[in-house]
Amino acid sequence: MSKVLVIDTNKRPLDPIHPAQARQLLRNQRAAIFRKFPFTIILSYAPPDALVQPLRIKIDPGSRTTGIAIVNDATGEVVWAAELQHRGFAIKDSLKSRRELRRSRRNRKTRYRQPPKHEWFIHGNKQPCPSQRRDGWLAPSLMSRIHNIDTWVKRLCKFASITAISQELVRFDTQLMQNPEIKGKEYQQGTLAGYETREYLLEKWGRQCAYCGDKDIPLQIEHIHPRAKGGTNRISNLTLSCEGCNLKKGTKDIREFLLKKPERLKEIEKQAKKPLIDTAAVNATRFKLLETLKATGLPVETGSGGLTKFNRTSQNLEKTHWIDAACVGSSTPTLIVKSVKPLLVKATGHGTRQSCRTDKHGFPIRHCARHKVHFGFTTGDIVKAVVTSGKKVGLYTGRIATRASGSFNISTKNGLVEGISHRFCKAIHRKDGYGYAC
Repeated sequence: MSKVLVIDTNKRPLDPIHPAQARQLLRNQRAAIFRKFPFTIILSYAPPDALVQPLRIKIDPGSRTTGIAIVNDATGEVVWAAELQHRGFAIKDSLKSRRELRRSRRNRKTRYRQPPKHEWFIHGNKQPCPSQRRDGWLAPSLMSRIHNIDTWVKRLCKFASITAISQELVRFDTQLMQNPEIKGKEYQQGTLAGYETREYLLEKWGRQCAYCGDKDIPLQIEHIHPRAKGGTNRISNLTLSCEGCNLKKGTKDIREFLLKKPERLKEIEKQAKKPLIDTAAVNATRFKLLETLKATGLPVETGSGGLTKFNRTSQNLEKTHWIDAACVGSSTPTLIVKSVKPLLVKATGHGTRQSCRTDKHGFPIRHCARHKVHFGFTTGDIVKAVVTSGKKVGLYTGRIATRASGSFNISTKNGLVEGISHRFCKAIHRKDGYGYAC
């Protein structure tokens, strides 16, 4: 298991400890739980001054999920790990929905509301005028990824003695993948020549043969539309196949090869047309994230995706987001990852200020009260409810949805429990914009 983070009575970070040692301190009332996620205890006594080992936080940024690991460079031990799931695409969908609703309102035969002169509207979305945008401006869906990582870096620096940061900076070259015939010796003779395309295809096709679905076998890059019949080297015409399927297909067109497997043909054609949206999101935010990490004042080390893969494969480690994070950079020692269980974090946001909910056509269906706090609880708090009377006697732990009446709903692992009185609830983690699972 991951180690437990510890702070002293002055809230200064100490060396993380084993969970068994943390349980003993809690049992002997020499410490108390300071925070549930990440699990941190605070000592009830002043420990003697001792040398605290420096730790390094390592980050593997992703479009949908970012791996985070805290590593002790001296021992190689992975002290703590997490996988942070972003909500960038959810933000994009929300902006799109808002744009459509505003457009429909302005197209209806109702009173026309002219937009203010100082605002710039793009397809119904209020945006800063292009001439007024600051250098480095990014869309909200992209900035949310940077804010999530920045939040967790600053949070972990409060509970662990972080002295350095490592970030994977370069992963895919979309220009090279889209146009393999691009000129320039840096593409023809670079140390990562051929790596960009292969690594991207491995992720795009799920590290399995596109034709038979076999995994954990050597895979070859294969042309969907064969070169012998006019196919190109563009990324949309490439896939992965095992040696057997590659030999069977030969110079056949994919429609001829999968004539008896129409469902598989449909899946491959759909996947081949999948845009490079995830890769573009990572590339668009990498240097902005680097600036944000440097603003913390800690030394920042950068590494490439090729180096991350080399560190992972040379130590025979499995492919996960948090292990990739632990392998970022040239400072990677021989890692100790035994029994490490990452914390699964999902960005959920802080709710919405929308007062009126609408249906898919934009018509109002219900009203939301402006007052969000009821009986000391807010929707999104994680509580522990010990019900001692009534029809719902039992122990429930989960995220709550509050009501002004004091009758709350609790979302537990086993489903939704309705009608739990606030008198039985005790907050164990306040809403912070993230959901958690171990």
